[in-house]
Formats: sequence, structure tokens, C-alpha cells
Amino acid sequence: MHDFEWLLVLLVCAVALTGLARRLKLPFPSLLALGGTAIALLPNTPEFTLDPQLTLALFVAPVLLDAAYDTSLRDLKRFWVPVMCLVVIAVGITTFAVAWLVHALVPAMPWAAAIALGAIVSPPDAAAASAILKQLRIPHRMVVVLEGESLLNDATALIIYRLAVTAAMGTTFTTGSIAFETLAIIGSALVGFLLAHVTMRVLKIITDVSSAIVIQFVTTFGIWILADEIGLSAIVTLVTFAITASRVNLGVTPARMRLPAYAVWETVVFVLNVLAFVLIGLQLGPIFSSLEGPQRMEYLRIAAAVLGAVVLVRLAWVFTYNRAAIIKKHFFGAGSWPGSYVPTLGGSLVISWCGMRGIVTLAAAYALPPKFPFRELILLCAFCVVVGTLIVQGMTLRPLIRLLGLRDDGSVDEEVRAAHATLAKIAAEIIDGDKSPTAHLLHDEFVTHHPTEADAATDSARDARNKLRAKILSAQRQALVRMLETAEIGDDAFHQIEERLDWSEVNVR
Repeated sequence: MHDFEWLLVLLVCAVALTGLARRLKLPFPSLLALGGTAIALLPNTPEFTLDPQLTLALFVAPVLLDAAYDTSLRDLKRFWVPVMCLVVIAVGITTFAVAWLVHALVPAMPWAAAIALGAIVSPPDAAAASAILKQLRIPHRMVVVLEGESLLNDATALIIYRLAVTAAMGTTFTTGSIAFETLAIIGSALVGFLLAHVTMRVLKIITDVSSAIVIQFVTTFGIWILADEIGLSAIVTLVTFAITASRVNLGVTPARMRLPAYAVWETVVFVLNVLAFVLIGLQLGPIFSSLEGPQRMEYLRIAAAVLGAVVLVRLAWVFTYNRAAIIKKHFFGAGSWPGSYVPTLGGSLVISWCGMRGIVTLAAAYALPPKFPFRELILLCAFCVVVGTLIVQGMTLRPLIRLLGLRDDGSVDEEVRAAHATLAKIAAEIIDGDKSPTAHLLHDEFVTHHPTEADAATDSARDARNKLRAKILSAQRQALVRMLETAEIGDDAFHQIEERLDWSEVNVR
């Protein structure tokens, strides 16, 4: 009961810190991690030690699914080269650079343990990226690259992590082990694809809103646990599931179920985010308590070096990619890569500075076996990298963007306006083909003003108007889905307009 009371206190403090972050225009993950660290230094603060399996399932799975569900496949295909360069190459370079550094500083650390540490601290966090990017208005292409990276880089890092842990614990692995991990990724994508189709068919049967939302959460946690239990990548399985489900679900789920589901998911993801980032800061207590005074100072110096390496390696790689894209375009033409967009120095600096680590890094560190070589050092390095990147990079990101003069390019707004124009044309065609007084009223509503109840003389007139409204909305929804499927608009524009149609549909009903 004592821990539960503390959890309630932490939640209230997290909400207060989030409000303060909004007022100060700071990213709330950074302020929450700083607040959690400050609380951990207070006397008589209880120690909350993360359970790795529970942490990943509880804090990562819903946030990852929420981000993946809104991911635009069209935009990912357009920017797949920079995304995959960050997902694979940046993670790999960071892993081995950190391993080399730590092994040089601590020669007694086995190479396998050093590589495991590199894999733990290499992937930026999906929750941190999503939470911070939502508060900033930067060019849409940069948002696509950063969110695409955050969805998939954990899978790359965890493959290296598992192989390194296996080697450090004395189990040899061969090329067969690497082949198995590769097959597991392919199998994860296939299982996620199949589960999405099965789940969406089941959810069609459920008509009660509350029951449907409960099943959505049970499915999210269940898919993560199932993939983990059978040796698949839970991250790849869930991301594939969410992206597939968003496509299978097009035009199927009624608005009366989608609107409350979105509201509940938004609230739950917010609560999990604030608790996760506060718990990150609170890990300072359990980590420090396992270290002696002199050893603590030595390990802190090593952790600071690892933090610096993580930041500098990402900067070096992103600017290397920037130069390679410019050279390729200059000598060989734009082609499919880098295409019409060549990365700028300012944009590359922001991409490289968006390397905040989060809950996955700490959970992976805590998942190390108790007898793992230099486990305490790895835990402290993981904590310092997470809190350091959240505070240093997170808090300076907005000033950096303002200094560079980066702003939203308006591409999503343009798509929204174009889609609205198309939907308005469809509504006009339906109304112009109907010469009834009801159609005349709706023409006024769509073109000039919003009618009040006084505009409908009787219930029958209101019913007739709502039937025509429903016909217009149905035609507009079908047109909106076609625009998404033909890549005329992206998922961001689609979801904005879909929400407006949902509210109109609910009002009609």
C-alpha cells in the first residue's frame, strides 16, 4: 500500500511538472526525468526498480502502437533511405564506438559486455521522440524521418544486444545465430501482418465501445507478450501489426467507436509517458546504492564519456550522410536518392540533436543477468545517457530550432486544404443533384452558415436533412480513403479530416 501511495504522489507531481513544462515551453519528458532524479536524491524516497519485461510491455507497447498506427507508409517510402541509415548504420556505428571507448577505459571489461553496453545506449526512444516532436513545428519530412527511426531502431539494437549477452555469458554463437535473428525479424513482420487481419475481423463483431477499447489494450499487450515468448521481435511484430491494422481499418470502424477510443488512447499514452519518464529519474537511487564511493566516481566519469560519445557519434554520422547526399546529387544527379530534397546543414543538426534515449535503454540494462560482467557500470552508463540526453538535448532542442529558423513547411496543411476542396466538390455535386428544400438548407449550411434548430420546421424536415447529410458524409469518407490509398494525401492529413468527418457523423446520428 505504501508503494501505491507513492505512485499516486508521483503521478500528481508528474502532472504538475507537465503543466510547468507547457508554461515554460520545455519538453515535458526532460523536466519529468529531471524531477524524478531530484526526488530520488531526497531522504526516505522508496526505491522503484524497473522490471524489464513488465516495463517494456507496460510502457513501450502502447506508446509504440499509438505512434505506428499514425505512421504514413507513403512518407516512409519517400524517405526510406535516411530512415534506414539511422535505423541500421547509426545504431551499428554508435554500438561499436561506445564498445571501443569503454573497452579502452576499462580493459578488464570483455568485448561482448562492451558491445552489449553499446547496443543498450545506441537507439533513441520512440516515446521521447513522439512526446517532444509533438510540441515542435519542424518540417514534416524531418518528423517522418525521426518518427520512422524511433519505431524501428530498437529492433536493430536489441538483435546486437541479444547476441552480445549470449557471448558474454559464455555461450558461443555462429552465423546460424545471426541467420536465426534475421529470420525472427521476417517472422515477426509476418505474424504482425496476420494478427492485424484477424484482430480487425474480431473487433468488427464488437459493437460496445467500452468492450472494444478493452480488447484493443488486451490485444496490444498480448501481441507484445506473445512475440516475446516465442522468440520473435516484439517491436517489429507490434509495429507491423499497427501499420497493417490502420490500413485494414480504413472506412470500417464507425465514428461513434473511433472517437472515444482515440480519446482513451491519448489519455493512457500520456499517463504512461509521464510515469515512465519520472521512473527513469528515480532509478538513480537503486543504481547508486549498489556502488561504493570511489567506484561511484570512477563509474560516473566513464558514464560521462559514454554520454559524450553517443552524442558525438550521431552528429558525425548525420553530417556524413548530409555530405554524401550533396556529393551524390552534384556529381551523379538527384535520382531516387536524395531525390528532390537534399538535407540542409540546419536540418541535419536538428536530426542529429534529436537523439534522446528513454525507457527501452534502461529496461535493456536491467534485463542483464545478475552475474553479467560489469553490470553496475552498464546500469549507471545507461541511466546517465538517458537522463543526460533528455535534459541536455531535450531542453535545448526548441532554442536550437528557433536559432536555425526552422519551421513547419506546411505540406500537411496543403494536403488538408486540397482534400477539403475535393470533399466540398463531392458535397456540392450531391446537393446540386437534389432539388428539394432540404438540399437547399444543406447548401446554405455547407457554403454560407451553420443552421440552427430553428432552420428545421419539423422533426421530419430534420430527419430528411440528416439523411442527406449522412449520404454526403459517406461519399466524402469514401473519397478520403481513396485519396489516402492513391497517396494523394498522407496519414497526417487523413487523420485530421477523418476526425472532422467523425464529429459530423456523430452529430448526424
